[in-house]
Amino acid sequence: MDALNVDADMEALSVLSGFRDGFHECLDARADTLFELADSVICTDGPVTSLVELSLTPVFRRGHGALYDALADGALDEERIRDLPAEQPPADAPLMFGIDATTYPRPNAECSPGRGLHYAPCRCDGDRKVVPGWQFQWVTGLEWGSSSWTLPVDVRRLPQASCPVTVTAQQIRDLTTRMASRAGSIDRPVPLFVLDQGYAAAALTHAVGDAEVQLLVRVSGDRVFHDGRPGPRKPGPGRNGVHGNRFELAAAEQSRRPDQSLVVPDTTKYGRVEVRAWHGMHQKVQRTGYFARMQPELFTRLPVIEGTLIEVRVERLPDGRKPHRTMWLWHSGPQAPDLDVCWRAYLRRFDMEHTFRFMKSQMGWTAARVRHPEQAIRWTWLLIAAYVQLRLARDLTADLRRPWERRTHPGKPLTPQRVRRAFRHLHRQLGTPARLPKTTHPGPGRPPGRSNIPAPRHLIGSETRKTGTQKSGGAKKKG
Repeated sequence: MDALNVDADMEALSVLSGFRDGFHECLDARADTLFELADSVICTDGPVTSLVELSLTPVFRRGHGALYDALADGALDEERIRDLPAEQPPADAPLMFGIDATTYPRPNAECSPGRGLHYAPCRCDGDRKVVPGWQFQWVTGLEWGSSSWTLPVDVRRLPQASCPVTVTAQQIRDLTTRMASRAGSIDRPVPLFVLDQGYAAAALTHAVGDAEVQLLVRVSGDRVFHDGRPGPRKPGPGRNGVHGNRFELAAAEQSRRPDQSLVVPDTTKYGRVEVRAWHGMHQKVQRTGYFARMQPELFTRLPVIEGTLIEVRVERLPDGRKPHRTMWLWHSGPQAPDLDVCWRAYLRRFDMEHTFRFMKSQMGWTAARVRHPEQAIRWTWLLIAAYVQLRLARDLTADLRRPWERRTHPGKPLTPQRVRRAFRHLHRQLGTPARLPKTTHPGPGRPPGRSNIPAPRHLIGSETRKTGTQKSGGAKKKG
């Protein structure tokens, strides 16, 4: 048994070392500095609250000036680096991914271009729900069962004028193509993408098109759908309704019988769970949003996009309260939905919140006050590579538990925080592909007679640059 454990540890250590070598090859400019910057994030003790403090960690062998120079002028190959996490999902588990957007706040950065007003979950005054900054959309692999681990596989910035549906569909198509090119992935089930209520289910289904994917999107409980079945003949002239009978989600009882049903009699957290599904449902879409961006000559009549509506009723919530509303899900795909998989898969989407909180509070994703969005994208990919290393090392590190912390349950992996706490001891065995820094000398400084030029100011929600100095109050009023 000990020999088997040693062989498993050696194999896991080899996979982790191979990932680090592949990550270093994806770095084009300032490669050694960027690689050591990612190492310093996971080898430092405690939360990352300042970017310049990372230059004091022992694994970062360069000065603080090189740190900022790497984020400003460094480069990495995003297409190649996307392939590295895509190779990490286990070969024997169904492919399940969550998609969600989060905000990189830059409220006082008037010199940062491309900022917009994006949703913020918490503000000090409790009134404002938006904050100036950049919005990033993440695609993360989800695991079955209760876990705080995910696998970030893609992230892209959503510019202010971009269409979220188009960007989301492009991310899904790119990831599906990347996963299909892997060896042995042909026989696996169709990947399932889980999204929250903020995404337009019908528009996203149409944008994905004939891709071999499953979509599972939460739908608001006040929506109205139609079943497409012809109703009774209307009296008088005119044609019959083309959309069929109304299907109101807020109705107390549904007149149409479900096409599928499932009852889970007793679950640990939710008690009795009842799941019902209706096939062939659609909404009346309007020529707004995603459909307004399409060419009118392509659609003399707006398309009818059919899918499956899934109703989930639970007996109680995990804290013992009775649910005050019914959860509705929209499913679309090349095959009929597995109801037991669908309602459990949507619960796993909340694991992304653990990743966002860990990235922001511990790894310092929003602590880096960079000026340009390209630097934020570069910094984000460094943290993703660092997080994937923690995931690969979760069975290799010891549990450095604090006296007041609970013990880990047998058979469950350590949390990301505990793996990060012990990763610096594993780093000594891994080594680093980064080269030693060259000997440097102080630069000549600013030429005599040249004054400092103020950085241009940018309006919130505008991509145009302002060459003159502008007070912050005016920019905020116009934004």
